[in-house]
Amino acid sequence: MQRQARSEQSRRQVLDASLQLFSHRGYRATTVRDIAEDAGVSTGNVYHHFPDKEAIFRTLIEEFWAITDSKRYPYTRALTSGRFPDNLEQLGMAARESVREFRPYIALIYVDVIEFEGTHIQKFYSEMGRRFAAQLQGGGLQEIRERLRPGVSPILALLMTARIFFNYFSLEILFNVPEPFGKNSVEMVKEIADILRNGMVA
Repeated sequence: MQRQARSEQSRRQVLDASLQLFSHRGYRATTVRDIAEDAGVSTGNVYHHFPDKEAIFRTLIEEFWAITDSKRYPYTRALTSGRFPDNLEQLGMAARESVREFRPYIALIYVDVIEFEGTHIQKFYSEMGRRFAAQLQGGGLQEIRERLRPGVSPILALLMTARIFFNYFSLEILFNVPEPFGKNSVEMVKEIADILRNGMVA
């Protein structure tokens, strides 16, 4: 048991070190030696847990997907505890908290796009609609459909809402652009929510 616990701890150290290095330096600029040094383990120990560097990257991406499916993720908590689209403001603030709390993981998405042409994240984004539907089990989609105007897809509305809020807060938090639209976060969430809820055409 002690040996297994030590093995799990060293594996976690490798993942944590890799997450910080990949999210700050990128994938290609990070070596296995860098990971071992930052994790406080030998390179042999890294290869004991993972066959190669890409396996570490892939594991981190999969770990993040699992987090987004759990109540640990602020956006998922907000989505499953409120009534969409009545809770647009709550979702906006939850998106901000999600980017803040899981900034290194979200940075990996951009690393994947730049260095792998999105290879590792395609499946996640292509299945996002199904994941939202699963999180809103128990007739949730039908209830949403009844609150939207005729012809509007509940899944498309959910996907658009998530992308708009996450893109905005990636600019503000991940790319460190304070008030990218010239207003503070609370004001922006209110205005984005108003446009999503009521449209922009007179």
